[in-house]
Amino acid sequence: MEHIRTTKVEQVKLLDRFSTSNKSLTGTLYLTATHLLFIDSHQKETWILHHHIASVEKLALTTSGCPLVIQCKNFRTVHFIVPRERDCHDIYNSLLQLSKQAKYEDLYAFSYNPKQNDSERLQGWQLIDLAEEYKRMGVPNSHWQLSDANRDYKICETYPRELYVPRIASKPIIVGSSKFRSKGRFPVLSYYHQDKENLTWILGRSRGKGAAICRCSQPLSGFSARCLEDEHLLQAISKANPVNRYMYVMDTRPKRRMQSWWATQKDIGRFIVRISSKIRNDEKIRESNEKKRLNAMANRAAGKGYENEDNYSNIRFQFVGIENIHVMRSSLQKLLEVNGTKGLSVNDFYSGLESSGWLRHIKAVMDAAIFLAKAITVENASVLVHCSDGWDRTSQVCSLGSLLLDSYYRTIKGFMVLIEKDWISFGHKFSERCGHLDGDPKEVSPVFTQFLECVWHLTEQFPQAFEFSEAFLLQIHEHIHSCQFGNFLGNCQKEREELKLKEKTYSLWPFLLEDQKKYLNPLYSSKSHRFTVLEPNTISFNFKFWRNMYHQFDRTLHPRQSVFNIIMNMNEQNEQLEKDIKDLESKIKQRKNKQTDGILTKELLHSVHPESPTLKTSLCFKEQTLLPVNDALRTIEGSSLADNRYSEYAEEFSKSEPAVVSLEYGVARMTC
Repeated sequence: MEHIRTTKVEQVKLLDRFSTSNKSLTGTLYLTATHLLFIDSHQKETWILHHHIASVEKLALTTSGCPLVIQCKNFRTVHFIVPRERDCHDIYNSLLQLSKQAKYEDLYAFSYNPKQNDSERLQGWQLIDLAEEYKRMGVPNSHWQLSDANRDYKICETYPRELYVPRIASKPIIVGSSKFRSKGRFPVLSYYHQDKENLTWILGRSRGKGAAICRCSQPLSGFSARCLEDEHLLQAISKANPVNRYMYVMDTRPKRRMQSWWATQKDIGRFIVRISSKIRNDEKIRESNEKKRLNAMANRAAGKGYENEDNYSNIRFQFVGIENIHVMRSSLQKLLEVNGTKGLSVNDFYSGLESSGWLRHIKAVMDAAIFLAKAITVENASVLVHCSDGWDRTSQVCSLGSLLLDSYYRTIKGFMVLIEKDWISFGHKFSERCGHLDGDPKEVSPVFTQFLECVWHLTEQFPQAFEFSEAFLLQIHEHIHSCQFGNFLGNCQKEREELKLKEKTYSLWPFLLEDQKKYLNPLYSSKSHRFTVLEPNTISFNFKFWRNMYHQFDRTLHPRQSVFNIIMNMNEQNEQLEKDIKDLESKIKQRKNKQTDGILTKELLHSVHPESPTLKTSLCFKEQTLLPVNDALRTIEGSSLADNRYSEYAEEFSKSEPAVVSLEYGVARMTC
């Protein structure tokens, strides 16, 4: 609260940023420890979490007040007019500090308290068990084993403790490979694709003949550098797939960068030859410009390597062309500028959308995942995926490829597992990419947002294949920025353990499962898609603007009910009707149970004169309900008309007096 200089400002105007007539709502602006709150004159509330704020801009003073524009990470934009400049200045400075915390302990998750005890908190964190997930895949098995080489994070700080590697890969090979790869991120298993139809089990181990998705970072291969341990590890991955001896190395970076790198390497080589010639001529080059240039080129080449095809046998290389985080950040910014421009024509909007390149980048990620899935299923070849450091583009491709291959990841619980496996545990830098703390703005990039958008495009192409709706994706996107839960805080598992997030914060997943019903897809068909591999089409007209992501908060848009929402409403109505039917059936049953033996059941009224099952003699039935006569009931029993002498008693009953005859085990029982 020490950052809040002004807690309440009245007569604040909230502008409609798309209105040509500058419509506005007047209300009161509040600042709390966690939220900005605006309540208009109609008592409608607008809540903005401080951690959702991406930028705050104070514009020049106008005759109506001081403008304040707030851009949010969930793509909401609000434009306030504060009457007094001093109040605007105080709010501006407060929001700058509240939205950019200096340390993790000041984030919302560390103060958020949903009134759960420690046991419930722990159960929430234990909801996702990655060891069980790998067992579901079929590992460990005869080809893959669990390695404890990184148990203390000594080999790679950004990898999880438990890693799956080929059985024939020894620890020295793993250590040697880690020294050759950027940030020590050596090749490990991400997903094992079993042949479910030909799966056998021996001594508790599965022997499914499946290809694997592996992941790592780029090699640190300078000019002519190689690493035997790394080559042996890739060969071990290839041999772990007995069906196909070759494997793919998928470099997610654009091929032109590789060509530029090789050109640099050739320049270095030619320069070394020239320098060597000068050395032979006893020319002193210690302080020469030539040597300085050589050092600069060598430093530039270091850490930006590519596998040399001559050193890796049975390897096929594939470049897929996904741009880096800086290009993606710039592309999103262009998209948001188009979205925020007033009065755009249709042509201008689509021209701006094309110029941003955003959908082109989405297509590149999806094309990479499609290639990965086809290599696994069609060629039965294992694939090793990497980018530069192996935590951005690599996570996108591995997770999206797994989603295409495995229908489990298309369920609500399975999608949570997928995020935990390929994003959280393998060290996607959520805090840096989402700007949770006051850090380097150049590290912020919409990598995970792109992944969610790719999934949304898949749900549009395959509406029956996903258990969840887009509301589920939007809710996850909200919480990667909200800092309300601990799942996405930190940049790797080691950092999360040091922060003791499981002891001090809560997990998001149980809270989503509590409201699971509102995220369900009414079109989902689990049986028809149980083992189906998705094959999306990435032709241009299959891509469209995700309106509900980038324009979900705009007040001026006319309400548009999608077919999806109509089906949801129909399902809700059907559920209510079914509930009403059950209630009516229950009431009918209760009334029947309260009736006496004098009520004739419909099962016995199959004819006017049914026969006794014992004597085959007609019995006389009167289909009326018994009423008491003189507060007493009179009963006549017998097996037939002759035995019960019905005629002798018939005159005793009034014609208007109801009587019922029931049949119990061949005995006629008449109650009056």
